[in-house]
Amino acid sequence: MSNSQISGDTKYLFKRDKTWWVKLAVPRALRDILGYDLRRSLHTHDIREAREARWNAIEEFREKIEQVRAEKGIDASRAAKAKAGNGKDAVRAASNARTMDQHIVEIVSDSGEGAQKCGQILGLVSGKMGNGVWTVEIIPAEIQPPARERQGASGIRVRMGSRYVTNMGNEADLVVGFNEQVLYSRISNGAYREGTVVLLENMWSEDPDEKIQEQYREALADFKAQGLIVHELPLEKECLKIVKNPRKGKNMFVLGMLCQIYQRDTDKAKEEIAKTFIKKGEKVIKVNHDLFDAGYAFARDNLDYKFEIPSADDERLKSAIVVNGNQAAGLGVMAAGMDLVSMYPITPATSASHYLAEDFHLTGGFVHQAEDEIAAIGFAVGASYAGKTACTITSGPGMALKTEMIGLAVMAEIPLVIIDVQRGGPSTGLPTKVEQGDLLSSVYGMPGDSPKVVMAAATIDECFHFVIMARKLAESFRTPVIILTDANLATGVQPIARPEVTEDWFAPPVDQSAWDQKVSPYDWDETTGLSERPIPGMRDGEYILTGLAHNRDSKIAYDTASNQEGANMRSRKLAALAATLKPPEVHGDPTGDLLIVGWGSTLGAIEEAVDIARAQGKKVSSLHVRFLSPLEPGLKEIFSRFRKVMTIELNYSDEPDAPLINADTRRYSQLALVLRAHTLMDIDCWSVVPGHPLSPRRIGTVIDQRLETLEGAELCSA
Repeated sequence: MSNSQISGDTKYLFKRDKTWWVKLAVPRALRDILGYDLRRSLHTHDIREAREARWNAIEEFREKIEQVRAEKGIDASRAAKAKAGNGKDAVRAASNARTMDQHIVEIVSDSGEGAQKCGQILGLVSGKMGNGVWTVEIIPAEIQPPARERQGASGIRVRMGSRYVTNMGNEADLVVGFNEQVLYSRISNGAYREGTVVLLENMWSEDPDEKIQEQYREALADFKAQGLIVHELPLEKECLKIVKNPRKGKNMFVLGMLCQIYQRDTDKAKEEIAKTFIKKGEKVIKVNHDLFDAGYAFARDNLDYKFEIPSADDERLKSAIVVNGNQAAGLGVMAAGMDLVSMYPITPATSASHYLAEDFHLTGGFVHQAEDEIAAIGFAVGASYAGKTACTITSGPGMALKTEMIGLAVMAEIPLVIIDVQRGGPSTGLPTKVEQGDLLSSVYGMPGDSPKVVMAAATIDECFHFVIMARKLAESFRTPVIILTDANLATGVQPIARPEVTEDWFAPPVDQSAWDQKVSPYDWDETTGLSERPIPGMRDGEYILTGLAHNRDSKIAYDTASNQEGANMRSRKLAALAATLKPPEVHGDPTGDLLIVGWGSTLGAIEEAVDIARAQGKKVSSLHVRFLSPLEPGLKEIFSRFRKVMTIELNYSDEPDAPLINADTRRYSQLALVLRAHTLMDIDCWSVVPGHPLSPRRIGTVIDQRLETLEGAELCSA
């Protein structure tokens, strides 16, 4: 709402002869209902005093409205707006913030305008205030795409709630757009709904380029036709009062606006701003604080939106830390007592190395940036062979390059932790988008039979704890352990319970006592396939490390018996691990019509959709798999208690009714293929590769569609 709308037919704040004047008049439409008029006039040289006087007058006006509402049983302000017709004479009555269970905000801009940093700070502050939070970064594939391009949208989604939040939610409630074109890509993704509020930069309406003006006008009409509530705001003009280049400051102005709209703690916000710009000096920090204050004041004086999101009553948030998945994995590396991380920069995994580079040395570790992916894992394998606890972090294309070295670690039985932050593929694919396309390649994608442990983190908290578990498993079973995360977890921010560090997490010191010469380097246990590991430097512990087929003494051996025994023992280790695992828990009833099976970051959206369906009386449950190799036990028995079992995943599968697709030619999603092979049961699937996370609403639609096909169906079977 504009200033003129706020103040009726009299300007509320103006300057004359170097003196500020404040006036507030109640429009006639409202006076008729209230039987009351309010007029204030004050002149002062102090703008702050003028603003305070104006707000005092508005507060008195608000109290009068409440009094009339109580006396007459009407909503006076709403009735006044209705009588005023087009709203030009409506008065903005400052009211208490509207309490919301949750709200979803998006900030969208061209690349390089800082929208992500704005949302990251909003999410951090909200998490520290006790709210549930989940963020999703909107990142273009190009480093610097052309300005005002629909596919160049860069930004962030922030979901804030009064309960623990586990996913991105459905359509956004409020959006800040730095230009109109970038919003189109979000609209095409179904990110907005009728009634979504759009706060749009209006500088483009006066752009020197008439084509841009026309694009802006057309988009404005288009947005309104789609039911979006658009408010045009002079963000650029307001920022120019403080900085010469608003491109490097508009994000902090918007952060101030959002902190006012959502009643965020301004001290916490300014602390995060200071942390962000601490290396640039006090002058830069002050400018950004000024921009923040200006945005806060602008929203207070010019916008009708004010929301309160109560803190979540959840133990996980009482003493939480607010991190993203890559940071959580980095913390896990340090908490596990690892010695080194060796990696080559690759989206979306790189920020993990940035995080570790800052703090890893504090725990005695170091980050090695290799010249390529192969060198990175080679460095880690060599360090682990020498007795160091080592990890390498990468994404899909990097995993493809690392396969030979992973095979070496399998054959030589060298402990190694590998974190694969999945992204869209194949090839370069969608480097900044989410996908779950690396399950099969991680389990089966090496030459020959290469058994290894593969785990999938489903939450940001698990990104932390799984690294610690993986380090222990790698050393106990002398094997590589792959942890699958994805871009949704990697960049998503969420408060997680502050870990209570225990010494049991830390890697033990290297044993340098003498090696028993009677014990072979691969003295496999016939039942478990496990063996002790000699470390170079142990007296009498020398042995030849080879990727060739070898016998128990680590001697190269091409004979049938030695090769078969080695393959048996390497595989038996997975069976030994599987014997220690528990069946996964079913979310919901243990029996029913439909069981949804997922893995990875889809957990929150699946469980929210299932909870909604169950509240509607539908017999739906879900199950999430964390161990993919070996699989958790008991799956076949669990599946047999449901009429239909299906996976929901973010990787490709054929639609059953697509052209040329039948029971023989259909390609199933990756987890569905694994489950069908292991259980010999008719596991269905629904999967897509949209490049963005799944929403609970979309999953709910799939649930309804599958339930409609179940009439007369028997329990799931082979």
